Amino acid sequence: MNRLQQKFQDKKENLLTVYFTAGYPELEDTATIIKELEASGVDIIEVGMPFSDPVADGPTIQASSLKALGNGMSIKKLLEQLKAIKEEVNVPILLMGYINPIWKFGVENFMAACEESGVSGLILPDIPLNEYLSDYKPLYEKHNLSNVFLITPQTTDERIHAYDAACNGFIYMVSSASTTGANKTVDSEKQVAYFNRVKSLNLKNPTQIGFNIKDKTSFDRACTFANGGIIGSAFINKLSEEGDLKTKVREFVKSIL
Repeated sequence: MNRLQQKFQDKKENLLTVYFTAGYPELEDTATIIKELEASGVDIIEVGMPFSDPVADGPTIQASSLKALGNGMSIKKLLEQLKAIKEEVNVPILLMGYINPIWKFGVENFMAACEESGVSGLILPDIPLNEYLSDYKPLYEKHNLSNVFLITPQTTDERIHAYDAACNGFIYMVSSASTTGANKTVDSEKQVAYFNRVKSLNLKNPTQIGFNIKDKTSFDRACTFANGGIIGSAFINKLSEEGDLKTKVREFVKSIL
C-alpha cells in the first residue's frame, strides 16, 4: 500500500488536493511549496510536469508550464527534487502530465525513479485504457504506483465502470468539458446530474472533482458529491502574486479549509 491508498483508508471525505506546476514560480520552489502545503493541512499534492503543449490545461497552467520550462525544469530535475525531500514529507504526491516526455525519458526508468523519489501515483490522461492495461499496468504494479483515470460528463456508465475496475487510486471527475481554470461553476443542473449519476454507480474507488474548483464554496460543494476536490489554477494564480512564497501557500490553504 502506498501513501495515496493509505490516505483514502484514513480519510473518507473532504479531502483537499492541490495542484501546482513543478518549477513555478521559480525552479527551486517545488520542495518549499510541497512542505508548506503539507504543513497547512492539504491531503494530497498533485505536481504538474511542465510540458510545452498541455492540451487539457487552461491559460493559467499553460503559462506556468512555459515559465517552469524556461526556468530549466525537467522530469529529471523534478524527480531529483522529490527524492531530496522524500524522508521529510508524508503527504501523498502525484505527478500529472503527458506521456510524450515520459517516452523520451524512458517509461520503465521513469516509473523506477518515481518509486525511488517517493511518488505515490500518476495522472497521465493521454494513455488510453486498453494501452494502460496491456503496456503500463505491470510497471505501475512493479513500482507501487497508483493510477488515476479522468472521466467527464460525456463518459458513459459502462466506460466509468471499466476505469473503476482498472483503477487503484481514484477517479478524477472532470467537472465539465472544458480546460482547467475555466470560469464556470460546479452547480449547474447538468453538472449536478453528472455528479449524482457517478455517485449512484457505487464505484469501488474514491472520487475527486477537479476543474473549476477555486475557493471554499466550490470545494465544499464538490465534497457533497465526491470524496474531495482538486484545486489548481486558483492556487497557481495565488503563487503568481507578489509576496513571500510560504505565506502565500498558507493563506491560500487557510481560505479553503
